[in-house]
Amino acid sequence: MRLLVLVVLSVALMVVDARFTLLKPVRSQMSLVLMQSYWITDLPQRLWQGVASQFGSRTELVAENEKLKTENLLLQGRMQKLAALTEQNVRLRELLNSSALVNEKVEVAELIGMDPNPFTHRIIINKGERDGVVLGQPVLDARGLMGQVVELMPYTSRVLLLTDTTHSIPVQVNRNGLRAIASGTGNPERLELRHVADTADIKEGDLLVSSGLGQRFPAGYPVATVKEVIHDSGQPFAIVRAVPTAALNRSRYLLLVFSDTRTPEERANDAAQAQESLDAQGGGPMMPATVPKPAIVPAAIAAPAAPAVPASTPAAATPAKPTATHPAAAKPPASAPAAAKPPAAQPAAVKPAAKPPVSAPANTGGRE
Repeated sequence: MRLLVLVVLSVALMVVDARFTLLKPVRSQMSLVLMQSYWITDLPQRLWQGVASQFGSRTELVAENEKLKTENLLLQGRMQKLAALTEQNVRLRELLNSSALVNEKVEVAELIGMDPNPFTHRIIINKGERDGVVLGQPVLDARGLMGQVVELMPYTSRVLLLTDTTHSIPVQVNRNGLRAIASGTGNPERLELRHVADTADIKEGDLLVSSGLGQRFPAGYPVATVKEVIHDSGQPFAIVRAVPTAALNRSRYLLLVFSDTRTPEERANDAAQAQESLDAQGGGPMMPATVPKPAIVPAAIAAPAAPAVPASTPAAATPAKPTATHPAAAKPPASAPAAAKPPAAQPAAVKPAAKPPVSAPANTGGRE
C-alpha cells in the first residue's frame, strides 16, 4: 500500500513539474543542497587531473610550451589586424548612427554536470542568478556557440545545447550571407539546416555564423561548418548537414555573453544624443569653409553683364558692323590702368557673342 501511494505521489509531482511552474522555487532551493553533491562527484576527476599534471614529463611540457608560444605569436599578429578592424567598425557605426555594441561582455563559467537523459542535451554550469545570469543568455566556448541558458538557480544554471532536438538558431553563410535555420538533431556531432532551397548557393566547407535575427544570440559567432549538401531533383529543398564548431562533448570552461539589454527606444535615444554631441563638436569648424563661396558668386554673375550690351547691337546692325564695334569697345578700358585685367576676359566673351549675328541672316533668308 505504501509503495502504491509513493508511486502515485511521484507521478503527481512529475505531472505538476512538467505542466506548471509551482515547483520551480523548490527546485531552486534543492539546487543549493545538490551543488555540494556535484562538487563531491566531480572531486575524483579534479584529483586525477592534478596528479596527471604533476607527473607530466618535461619533454611534453617543453614541446607544449613551444607550441603555445608559436600560437600566441600568431594570435597576437591577428589581434593587431582585428584591433584596426574593430576601430574601423566603430567609426563606421558612428557614421551610420548605430548604437550596437561591437564587443560583448563575457564571463567565464565551468561545467559541473550533465543531464543523464540521452534524449536531451543539457549541461549544468557553476554560474547562476546570483552571478547575473539571465534566461536565454548565450553560452559559447573557445570555438563557437554552444547553446543558451534555459533554467536559472541561485548558484547554477542549465544550458540547452545547440544539438538538442528542441533547439533552433538563425544562421547565415559567412561566404555570401545566405540565411537559414539550424536545428538540432539529437546527435552531438550534427546540425541540420531546415528549408534550404535546392538552388541555394551553399556548399561543403561553408562556415555558418549566427545572424543575430532572433535577438537572442549575438551576430558573427561561429556555429557550424557545412559537412554535406544533398540535392534531390524531386524535392524543393536540399538536405544540408553541418558539424558544430564548438566542442560540445569536450569543453569544460565556457563563456557567458552579456549582450546589450537596452530596448530599441533607449538605443535610438542614446544614438540621437551621441549624434547631437558630435554635431555640437564638429559643427563649428564647418561654417567658415562655406562662407567664401557666396562671395565668389556675385563676381561670376557680374562678368556676363558686359556681353549683354553687344548682344542688342546685332539686331539693329549687320553682322560686319558688330565686329568693327568690338575693338572700339576695348579702347575705353585701356585708359584705366587699374582695370586692365578685367577687359582681358571680355574679348574671350565677345567671340561666342559673334556667332548669333551669323545666324541672323540665315533666319532672315528663311523668312523671305
